[in-house]
Amino acid sequence: MKKIFISTFTFLFVIIAFSQEKAVPIFKDGEAQIVPAFEDSKKWVRHDLWVETNFNTDGDETMDRMHVSVTRPYQTDTEGLKLPVVYVSSPYFAGVAGNVDGLFWDVKHELGAVEKERVHPEVQRRGKRPIISNSHIKTWVPRGYIVVHSSSPGTGLSQGAPTVGGINESLAPKAVIDWLCGRAKGYTTPDGTEEVAAFWSTGKVGMTGTSYNGTIPLAAATTGVDGLEAIIPIAPNTSYYHYYRANGLVRSPGGYLGEDIDVLYDFIHSGDEAKRPYNNKTVRDTEMKNGMDRITGDYNDFWAGRDYLLQMKPMKAALLMSHGFNDWNVMPEHSYRIYAQAKKQGIPSQIFYHQNGHGGPPPMTMRNRWFTHYLHGIDNGVEKDARAWIVRENDAMDQPTPYADYPNPEASLVPLYPTQGGLSKGNLALDKGKGKETLIDDYTVSGNDLAKAEESKHRLLYVTPKLTENIHLSGTANITIRLSSSKAAANLSVWLVSLPWKDGEKVKITENIITRGWADPQNHSSLTKGEPLESGKFYTVQFDLMPDDQIIPKGQQIGLMIFSSDQEYTLHPSPGTELTLDLSGTTISLPVVGGVSAFAKAVKK
Repeated sequence: MKKIFISTFTFLFVIIAFSQEKAVPIFKDGEAQIVPAFEDSKKWVRHDLWVETNFNTDGDETMDRMHVSVTRPYQTDTEGLKLPVVYVSSPYFAGVAGNVDGLFWDVKHELGAVEKERVHPEVQRRGKRPIISNSHIKTWVPRGYIVVHSSSPGTGLSQGAPTVGGINESLAPKAVIDWLCGRAKGYTTPDGTEEVAAFWSTGKVGMTGTSYNGTIPLAAATTGVDGLEAIIPIAPNTSYYHYYRANGLVRSPGGYLGEDIDVLYDFIHSGDEAKRPYNNKTVRDTEMKNGMDRITGDYNDFWAGRDYLLQMKPMKAALLMSHGFNDWNVMPEHSYRIYAQAKKQGIPSQIFYHQNGHGGPPPMTMRNRWFTHYLHGIDNGVEKDARAWIVRENDAMDQPTPYADYPNPEASLVPLYPTQGGLSKGNLALDKGKGKETLIDDYTVSGNDLAKAEESKHRLLYVTPKLTENIHLSGTANITIRLSSSKAAANLSVWLVSLPWKDGEKVKITENIITRGWADPQNHSSLTKGEPLESGKFYTVQFDLMPDDQIIPKGQQIGLMIFSSDQEYTLHPSPGTELTLDLSGTTISLPVVGGVSAFAKAVKK
C-alpha cells in the first residue's frame, strides 16, 4: 500500500506541475513555432489606447495622440509573460476616399501649363473600436509575439494631420515604440489622463507592412529610436519625389495616371472631420501647393524633406527589404537605394526581390528567422545568410535563389550603341553609331504598340542580334542620350524590351518589358533647376533606368526603345514635338553578369 500511495502522489504532483507550467515561445530550426497555448483567438487580450506624441499638427492646443490597438496572448495578464512586438502602422485602416471623377489631375495639357483644379473628396471614416486592423495577428500572436497596430496622423481616430512623408509620420511610430519601451505615455482616451502601460512588452519591436504601410517602418527607423530592432518593409515608398517625379519629369505611378502627393493626401485623410479644414489649409493648400511644383517637376526642399534616404544616418534597425522587379507603382529603385545605403552604414541588411508586381513579402521562413533573431534573440545564424534572394522567372515565391549580393557581384556595365534605322529597327551593338534620327511625339500611341510595331515615326528602336545564349542582367542600366527638341519642353521615355513582343492572355509579367526610365531634358544639367530647350540645340541627358535582375532567354533580342510621351505615365501634350537623337552621343550601359565577354558570346552568330 505504501508504494502505491507514493506512486499515486508522485503522479498527481507531475500532473499538477505540468498543468501549471507557464506558456513560453517555442523555437525550432531557428524559427518561432506556433504555441497551442497562444493559438486560441477567443482568449487573446484586445484593447486600444492613445499614445501621446511630441508634436501638434492639427491646430489645437494639445500634442497629437495616436490611436493604438493591441492584440496579445492572455498569458501576458495571467502569467506575467513579456513578449516582443510586431508593429504595423497605416493611413489606410479607417478607409480612403472613393475614386470619384476629378480626383486625379488632368494630364492632358501642354508641358509647363497650369492645370485646372481637381476635385477634393471627403473620406467617410469607417471602423469601430477597439479593433484597428486584424492584419498579421494570426501569423504572429500564435508564434509568441504581441501585435500592435496604429493609425497614422490625421487618419482614423489618430489626431494630427496627414503630411504624406512629413516629419510627423516618422515621429508618430517613434512615439508608439517609445511607449512600448516605457518612455512615452499612453492613455485610455484621446483626451483623458488615465494612463496605460505596456507592462507586457520586452522592449523589442519589429515593424513590417506593404506599400505605404511599408514606408512607415522605414520612417520610424530613420529616427534611430531605441527598441526598434528590425524592420521588414515590403514595396515601400522611400522618396515621394521618386514616386511622383522622374529625373525632373512629372510622372505618375503606374496605374494611377494623374495622381500626385496632394491626391494621396485627400485619399487618406480620414481623421476628425472638425480638424480637416485646418489640415487642408495648412498642409494640402499651402505646404503641398507651394512645394510640389507640377509645372517644372524640379527637385526642391519640399521633396528633399520627404526622401528617407537623406534621413538614414540615425538608422540602426536590421533591414530585410522586399520588392518586385515588375512593380511599376512603387518602382524597385525605392528599395534598392535604401538597401545600398544601409550596407554602407553597416546595418545588418538583406534584400528579397521577386519578378511580380506591387507587394509580395519574403517567404514566411525568412521573415520568421529575421524576427526570431532580432526580437527574441535566438542565435539562428540569419545574419550570416546570403545578402540577396531573388525569385527566378519561373520559380515559386517561396523558392528564391540566394546570391552573394545585389547587384550580382559578377555583373559589370556593358556599353551598347544604337546605329541608324531606329524608325524600323536599328542595331544595338558594341561599336559606336553615327548620324541623327528623329521621332515625333504622340501620346495617343501606347508604349506597347510602339514596341511591337515593325515601323513607327513615333519611336526609335534599336535591337541586339538574336541571342544565342541566355543573358543575365543584374543591377541598374544607365543611359546617355544626346538630343534636340523642336519645342522648349518635351517628355523623354525609355523602355528596354525583350523582342519579339508577345501578346495574349498567357504572356508572363517577366516577358516584353525588361525595365524603364523617364526624364525631363530641361533638367539635363541640374535636377533642381531646369531650363527651356532651344529649338535645334543638342543636349546630353543621362539617367538610370529601374534596377532589375532578369535572365533574357536565347532566341530573344534586347531592344532599346526611345520615345517621348508615355501614355501610361507622363503628361499628354499635343502630338507633334520632334526629338532628334545624335547617335554618336547616345549609349546605354547594361549590367551583364559576366560583362562584355558574356554579352559578346551571347550575340555571336
